[in-house]
Amino acid sequence: MKVAVTGASGHVGANLVRALLVRGDQVRAVVHRDARALDGLDVERVPGDLADESSLSAAFEGMDGVYHLAAMISITGSQGGAVERANVEGARRAARAARLAGVRRHVHVSSVHAFHHDPASPVREDSPRPGAGAPSYDRSKAAGEAEVRAEVGAGLDAVIVNPSGVVGPCDFGPSRFGQSLLGMARGLIPAVVDGGFDWVDARDVATSCIAAMEHGRTGEGYLLGGRWASVGEVAGIVARHRGSRAPLGAVPRWMASASAPAATWAQRLLGQEPLFTTEGLHALFHGSRHVDWGKAARELGHAPRSLESTIADTLDWFAATGRL
Repeated sequence: MKVAVTGASGHVGANLVRALLVRGDQVRAVVHRDARALDGLDVERVPGDLADESSLSAAFEGMDGVYHLAAMISITGSQGGAVERANVEGARRAARAARLAGVRRHVHVSSVHAFHHDPASPVREDSPRPGAGAPSYDRSKAAGEAEVRAEVGAGLDAVIVNPSGVVGPCDFGPSRFGQSLLGMARGLIPAVVDGGFDWVDARDVATSCIAAMEHGRTGEGYLLGGRWASVGEVAGIVARHRGSRAPLGAVPRWMASASAPAATWAQRLLGQEPLFTTEGLHALFHGSRHVDWGKAARELGHAPRSLESTIADTLDWFAATGRL
């Protein structure tokens, strides 16, 4: 099968491309900037930009399927509208380009953030969408899905998948959570925040994306969750695997919330990507403790591995590649 992958050099993309190659698929990686994750892989690289639909049309020409992963993750607001341009307008352009190119199927990789979260209620595919007061990223992911569904109404055969918090090997960035794992492994994080999230292995997301291409129902969405764990539990897993020092405790929520704006400002002043932000804390404090991935299990065979093995494999990958 000939497939195009946008966001191929991202965390999920790097794992998806490798899984596709193992299957024997011909992969066309649509690259915008950084392509380190593709080094040494037998893939065709073509340029692509979510702001330029003609580049996407050229990238999708002659493909049997498209996996659309390219997006902009943000825990610092809309960033001058860049988040909406990538996640809403970009989703629309990619879906329309796929339809006009006549691809057999388009798999749109969204996020669990496209749903409203309540710690006391499970997230399901029919759960409410984020309201006006939700973080910009969350609202952009829900709006992007609406654009894809509009293209389904125009004739596109598309399936949507919604991974929860992604962790796993081939984290070339590294991702924000990958950076946190590295800090924990080095014993550089004296205390964690009193919150948590639902975490899923990037390799399991990749496997279920492929299943969505093959078995998903047109127009349907599938939550790809794993299990909820507190940041403290994650830190404990890291400490046991690496023999590193575990954080001494958890920072109270009120204290973390009060200090987040100043921490964000300081990180920007130092030229660093902010990791400790109000929106980031919102996800850890208010995320649902149960992401119901039963539909994906029944229809796609989604079967997430244990969080312990995922974190161990991720740390081992960081060590093997000289990042730890």
